Amino acid sequence: MGFSDPALMRAGLRATRDAAEAVVGTLTIDSYTRVGDELSAVRALNEDHSLNGYPISSLSPHTSRWVLDGVRDPSFPVQVRHGSARPQRIVAALAALGLDATEGGPVSYCLPYGRTPLADSVRNWQQACEFLASLRATGAEPHLETFGGCMLGQLCPPGLLVALSALEALFFHRAGLRSISLSYAQQTNSEQDVHAIHALRRLAAELLPDTEWHIVLYTYMGLYPRSREGALELLERSAELAVEGGAARLIVKTVAEAHRIPTVAENVEALRVASAAARDAHRTAADGTHRSPAEAPPVSDNPVYAEARALVDAVLGLDADLGRALLTAFARGYLDVPYCLHPDNAGRTRSYIDDAGRLTWSEIGSMPIGPVARSSGRLTARGLFDALSFVQSRHDNHFLAPTAPTAAPPGRPRPLAGLSGGTPRR
Repeated sequence: MGFSDPALMRAGLRATRDAAEAVVGTLTIDSYTRVGDELSAVRALNEDHSLNGYPISSLSPHTSRWVLDGVRDPSFPVQVRHGSARPQRIVAALAALGLDATEGGPVSYCLPYGRTPLADSVRNWQQACEFLASLRATGAEPHLETFGGCMLGQLCPPGLLVALSALEALFFHRAGLRSISLSYAQQTNSEQDVHAIHALRRLAAELLPDTEWHIVLYTYMGLYPRSREGALELLERSAELAVEGGAARLIVKTVAEAHRIPTVAENVEALRVASAAARDAHRTAADGTHRSPAEAPPVSDNPVYAEARALVDAVLGLDADLGRALLTAFARGYLDVPYCLHPDNAGRTRSYIDDAGRLTWSEIGSMPIGPVARSSGRLTARGLFDALSFVQSRHDNHFLAPTAPTAAPPGRPRPLAGLSGGTPRR
């Protein structure tokens, strides 16, 4: 939730705080600020134009402190969310306000969102992480959440998502941070997702032994159901998944996700629906009719962990400096995000959704996962469209009459909408 009108931003935070128990507030940053174009942000503010987020480094600190005054407290933390490969000024601005929680990562806030060279993003994020870590000297415990488990929103098999999230968390740790959350985005098969969350938890325990960490789950980030009923159904499934996988925090989506940026009321509704679904899932687990979060699948039976561990080990073996190791891994194709068009991504991997609804590889390129990954077949253009629409269709089928795809104008290929996930805020 992010608004350029300070009064609306304050009202949105207050409404979020009162929506349910154990809620975290969000200042989502506008697009100009994310790319370092504060001049355009200031011009828009002076001309009374709305932005698609909160311009934290363009508004005066006095104004931002008013937004937070009497709203943020120990029971209601506020996290700054942005999507920037150049986060230094954003991090400096949030620290000046006494805030100490944000999110992102050198890979996940670079490859999906622009053409910033990965080497620049790694350098920028190293500086931002070191600055955040320096706040520990003031008595604060800055918190940083990875975004690596959400790459492109959809069609990225869970093994790679888990590996990227774990590697970004380790990048944060080596820069001095000791309060970290690791992200994973709900995908297409609940059993595979449970394996992924448990794999991420195991990797975090192995890689971050002296760190306070937890798992944060994102409600599905790809093409969202168009119907209200389908959207709420998918949100409820994500809350149930968070409980079953043992995630500590859930990022919700609203009934507006397929159509536009949501209102404050729609965000509040999503928080309440997810909270109720999570309570029901906890009760079901307590009754013994649902698997407990503690019942992690054995490592030998968790293919997501095997794949993610192979990727993490391969990257860590490239260089003692993790930033350089990440750059080498992408240059060699050891890490290769399917359907990602960034110049620093090799682009030799492909994925598809199998008959059981699991995301799996059709081509693994140079990724060192041959012994543990299944791969077969090739995805056609029609198959790609169906895969992009898989979750949307599954949750809309009961509520909407089927409609034929809109024909593209003559001579123009249909855009592959949705690969970056959700409403286009970033």
